Order: sequence, then C-alpha cells, then structure tokens
Amino acid sequence: MIGQQVEVFSLLLISSDHYFQAKSKAYSHIAMKYQVLNRIFNKPSFPRKFERLELDDNFCIVDTSEQVQRFADRPKEVMRGKDVRLSFPEFIGLEDILKSILQGKQELFELQGIGRCNDDKSNVYMDIYIIGEQYTKESGNRLIILIEDVTDRMALQQKLAQRANEARMLSSALMSYKNYMDKVILSMADALLVTNSLGKIKKVNHAAQKLFGFNKEELINQPISLIIDDEQGLIKVIQQYASFKKYSQNLELVCRTKAKEKLLVAFSCSVIHKKIEGLEDIVYIGRDITTRLNREQRTYAQYSITRILSESQSIKQAIPQILQSICQSLGWDLGELWTPNQYISQSVTGHSINAILRCVEIWSSRIISVREFKAITWQTTYTPGVGLPGRIWTRRSPLWISDITEDGDLQRSQPAAEAGLHAAFSFPILDDHEILGVMVFFSREIQRKDTDLLQMMGSIGSQIAQFIKRKQAEDALVESEERYRDLFENANDLIQCVNASGHFLYVNRAWRETLGYSEAEISQMNLFDIIHPHFQQQCRQKFYRLLSGEKLEQVQTAFLTKDGQTIFLEGNINCKFVEGHPVVTRGIFRNITQRLAAKKVIHYQQQQTERLLLNILPGVIDHRLKEQLGSIAEDFADVTVLFADIIDLTEIAASMSAIQLVNLLNSIFSAFDHLTEQYGLKKIKTIDDAYMVVGEHAQAIAQMALHIQKAIALFNAENHQNFSICIGIHSGSVATKVIKDKNDTYVLSANIVSIANCMQFKGIADKIQVTQDTYNRLRDEFLFEKRGEIEVKGKEKMTTYLLTGQK
Repeated sequence: MIGQQVEVFSLLLISSDHYFQAKSKAYSHIAMKYQVLNRIFNKPSFPRKFERLELDDNFCIVDTSEQVQRFADRPKEVMRGKDVRLSFPEFIGLEDILKSILQGKQELFELQGIGRCNDDKSNVYMDIYIIGEQYTKESGNRLIILIEDVTDRMALQQKLAQRANEARMLSSALMSYKNYMDKVILSMADALLVTNSLGKIKKVNHAAQKLFGFNKEELINQPISLIIDDEQGLIKVIQQYASFKKYSQNLELVCRTKAKEKLLVAFSCSVIHKKIEGLEDIVYIGRDITTRLNREQRTYAQYSITRILSESQSIKQAIPQILQSICQSLGWDLGELWTPNQYISQSVTGHSINAILRCVEIWSSRIISVREFKAITWQTTYTPGVGLPGRIWTRRSPLWISDITEDGDLQRSQPAAEAGLHAAFSFPILDDHEILGVMVFFSREIQRKDTDLLQMMGSIGSQIAQFIKRKQAEDALVESEERYRDLFENANDLIQCVNASGHFLYVNRAWRETLGYSEAEISQMNLFDIIHPHFQQQCRQKFYRLLSGEKLEQVQTAFLTKDGQTIFLEGNINCKFVEGHPVVTRGIFRNITQRLAAKKVIHYQQQQTERLLLNILPGVIDHRLKEQLGSIAEDFADVTVLFADIIDLTEIAASMSAIQLVNLLNSIFSAFDHLTEQYGLKKIKTIDDAYMVVGEHAQAIAQMALHIQKAIALFNAENHQNFSICIGIHSGSVATKVIKDKNDTYVLSANIVSIANCMQFKGIADKIQVTQDTYNRLRDEFLFEKRGEIEVKGKEKMTTYLLTGQK
C-alpha cells in the first residue's frame, strides 16, 4: 500500500514542481507554430495562388479561371451569363456590399474560411476577396472575385488551436490535481519526506513533523540523518533499488525524535529520475511501527520467561537467564537483581525495614562498556527508600525513570552517566505481600514512560516470586526427606519425586537400575520424556488432575528404559501443596512387567488347551444335534464337578520370568492331566490358574482331589516353591441345555458347574470343600469335617464339608 502511495506522490511532485514551466512551454510552442506559418506563406518561393471570377453589374459571370469550379457549391452553374449566386450562395444577402464596391464606395470585401465538402468527402477551405474594376461606360464596372485555397493553412490553424486548448485543459487539470493532492498529503497519516540525492530534506508533510517533533523550518534543507541514524546506508540501498527501477519497501529504520527518543519506522522509498543524472529526488513514506515492535517484543519476553521458569532446576540457574532474556527481547542494555541477602535460595521475609539490599546478579550487553559501573554496583548497598532498588523495596510497585543521570542517586547517577546509561525501570519480585527482591534494567536511550511495560513487568515479578517460593519449598522438601533417603534407596519399589513442571527432583536406586538412566541424565529429563507413547495422553491428564488437587487411586503406566525397553508399572502418586500451589508429586511404583507377561502366556495356553464341556456328553446327544436344529435337553444323574485353583498365582508371577512360570505351570497341570486319565475322568478346561474336571463317579473325583494335594506338596518339595491350592466339589443330577448354532459351536449351561466353582472360590487354602450332595454320596467311604453354612450367589445358604481323607 505504501509503495503505491510513493508512485502517486512521485508523479504529483513532478507535476506540482514543474507546473508553471509546463504551462509556459505549451503557450510558447503554439506561438512558434504561428510564426512558422507566417514565414512559410510570406516567402517568395511560395507565391499565393488565386482563382478568378469576373462579374457584371447584374452579378452575372463574365469570365472565369480554369479551376474556379472546384470552389463552387454547384460547379455546373459556373458559366458565363449565369448569376454567381447560383454557384456561390455565400453572395446571397451581400448585394448591397457588392453594389457599393461597383460604385467605388468600398474598395475591398473579404470572406474568410469558407468551407466546401467535395464529392470524395474531403473538405476544402477558401478565402474570397471582392474588389471593383473600372471599365468603359459602355461595358460598365466589373466585380473581380479572387478565391484563394487555404485548406492547408486552416488545417494547421485548427490543429494549433486544438493543441492550445488541450494545453489549457491540462494546465487546469494539473492545477486542480495539485490542489487535491496537497490536501491529501496534508491529511495523510503516514510521514512524507522528499530529499535530494545528497540527503537534504526538500519537503515534509504535517504527519512527519508530528512524528519526529520538528516543525517544517527545522527540517527543510537539513540532512535526513537528523532523524534517521544510518543515512548513508539508507541512500545506498535506495540507489540500488533505483538502478533496477524498483521501489524499496518496508525498510525498517531506527529514527530519532527531536527529544532524542528512539522510534522504529518502516519506510517505502522511490527515486524521482530527472534528465540530469545526479539531481534525482528521493521520496520517503514512513509509518511508525514502534508500538507493533514493542508488542512483539513483550509477547516474546513473556514466552521466554515462562519457558525459563518451567525448565530451570534451581533459582541460581534461572535468574541470569531471566535478566538476559528481558534485556535482549526488549532491547535494554543492563539488568540487575537486588536482594536483602546474598543467596536468594534462603528464606526471605521481606518485611524488615532494616534490610540491606545488595546486587547479587548482573547481565550486560557486549555493545556497551560498563565495567566501572558494574564494579561500583557490586560494592553498593541500599537501605529501603534509598536509590532505585530501595525505593522499589519500599513502594512495592514498578517505577520508570526517563533519565537515571537526573534521578539524584548519589552513589550511581554519575557512574551511570559515564557509562552512557539513561532510561531505567525497576519492579519488585513480590508474592502476595512478601517481597523477595528487586530487578532493575538500564538503557542507553532516553525513553518515555511505558505504562504497559511496567504493568507487564509487575506480572512477571509475581511469576518469578512464585517460582522462587516453589523452589524454596522443593529444597525444603528434599532436605526434610534426606532422613528417609536410606529407606528409599534400599526399597525394591521404584520411588520418584517430580516438580510441578515435570522435572525429576529425586529417584531411588531401584528406579535408576530398572530404567538404566544415570543421575546426570535424569537431571536433564522431564517425566514425559520417558513415558511410553501409548500412555502419554492418559498420564498427562492424570498429572494435571493431580496438580489441580484431585486425589487419584492406583494408576498404571509404562516407562521406557534407556535401551528402549518398555517397563509396566503400577502404584500410587500424590501431590504436595504449599500455600495452595503444587510444588512436588511423589510416586511409588511396582514393576508388573513379568506379571503381565505371565498373564498373557497363561491366556494363550488357555486358548490352546480349552475344550468344550460337551466333550463329556454321550454320543447320542451329539447324534441328535446333527439330525435336528434348535434346543434339546438331556438329564445326567450323579455327575460330579471339581474345580482346583492355585492361590495368588499373579503375585508369584511377579517374582519370576515368564518362561520360568510357564515351565512350572506345565509341570503342575501335566500331573493333574495324568491323574485325570488315571481315574477315568474328563478335563474340561484350564482357565488362568483354575483346573476343571467332570466325572460320573463321585468317589473317583474325591480320590483325585486327595491325590492333587499330595502332588502339590511333592512339587513344592522338589522345586523349592510354596504353591497352595484350593479345591471345590459338587455333585448332583444335571439338566443340561445344548444348542447347536450355525458354526457347530456348542454352549453348555449347568447349575452344577456354578456351585462347584463357588465351592472352590469360597474354599480354604490347601483344603477340599464339598457340598451337602457330595457329602451324602461319599460319607460312607471318606472322612469329613463339617465347616458350616456359606453364602452362594442366587441360592440359599448351603452347608459345606471339608474332605480330609479316605476311610
């Protein structure tokens, strides 16, 4: 947009500066044409040629020249004896004049610029001259009519007249346009400057005067370096653009106001070429982008400080980075931190009126020389109310000083002036009503008070104070937990402490050995760096819920080891709050990787070995199922079902590898399979750590149950294990509903199965629990102990017995 304005204003300046020259040149040109015309027609080498008519006193044609017909309106009427008014109607109405000439009363009459349109559509122009001639009395006086062809002359005159008219119209348009554009330039919001090729200002508008604080007289004929720092570099860039006949757009340049305040202005420039090389004018159109730059700088400063506070492990690590970030992002030259004690990591009350403030950290730009100023600063102390740091300590709000050299600080005003420092601002590090320190920043420029910047710095001071308080709480927490460190280090569980930003504060030995990271690596890691991608979103949500004060039950997650393996963990986490702010989360986890692997292996084995209960059905039912669709029912008398389950197998699995577990289970279940065949029973399926057997003879089931107990005891002795098994038995007449579907899959539903399973589930370790029905069938041959009544889901209370041996 600014580039288009430059083009328009360039044309305007050309037309307005040379307006009167153009106008005078146009009129001079026309005058020269007339002079040339007169010279041409007056030269002897170009004699004037006339056609001739001779008339009597009755206006009839007496004699003619040869070419006179081509000027007549009716060429055929040009004949001797014919009235001349028939061929030249221009004479109609001139009879009195003609008679006056015949009588000698008038010598000459002229008719100029008479036009004719020929048959070929061409125009002919003529001048007619009428004079009288005296003849004899017998013949009378005659009228001599001379006709001159002025077609070429008339065409030239018309053309010159047209040019003169166009020049007058152009002059009027230029004047109107100049007046209009003068109003536009006066009212435009962007600053306009015009300089010669050497950089001297020739023209400025009102916006430029307002922007830079000068009046018109103070700028005209002054070098543009008065307002632009790098004048020569700017002109060089413009000349390079001019050589390619392009406009230079969005040249962001540092400018100075009359009060020496710094502005950032985006210029678009154009070179106005002239016939004489080296006399070009340069047009500048500038827009103040200082506010936009400030806004961008402040957004970046806030982002940088937030990032520093979230990533820093300690206060000492964060403070130098904060000073540097504020200076570099906002364009200031030196930053300081003042506290009432040497180490801000210690507890600071901030309420003592006798506090002695010392500078504990300084950052300065390399482009300034402040060695002496910094040396004085390290040795300077302030009490509350004295100097800029002391005044901030007392007032507890930000403060702006346009020029520190005029502030009246007896200790540092003069050194600041010698170092070239001027503007300053300061803000407290304030948490609620507790002040922890003061930050001060200096600039080489004299700058007006920036209220928005002070407000932002007040917020940043609160951020820094919260960070300091949080780190102090973390340090206190670590210190208080030192006495528990030996206990943590020797624990088998994985223990970790993580701050609110996700960085590790402490991990125990089991954590390090399990995941394989060194202490140096852990200090640079974030919690979410090691969480498995599949658990990332879930863990982030739980972490933020924890920081918001929500209590979480047991959680499961997965960490990535240093060598890329996945470790599955289960445990509890909690969050500690200080003054309502989360400071640290603590987690205790147990490695459940092997347990999950064992479950997976057992589940796979169950899928491979599971058989349908219908395998024990008589062949006649299978035959009937093949011959008809739908449902059938078949009754079996005295069917006994046994369930055996290894107790706490999932906890045992966590203490050994998956292969070891599978080998042990294979040994146990192989022994059970051998007993099933020995007693002529039918194994239905193995589900996880449960084993199910069905038989038509309760005695065989009871003998197998007693034998299972002996097999487990022998297995424990041979393999140095401590497995326990719980067995449940139920007997009865079973009505079984069998359904055959389209995939030849049989589904069995039996009441006896659910009761037998309940006997095992509610049984006692290393005991055999049986129902009243089973007891009634076996009491004559086996030994029992009455246990009592137990609750069975969907049933009334049932009396149960413990099978202890055979009579």
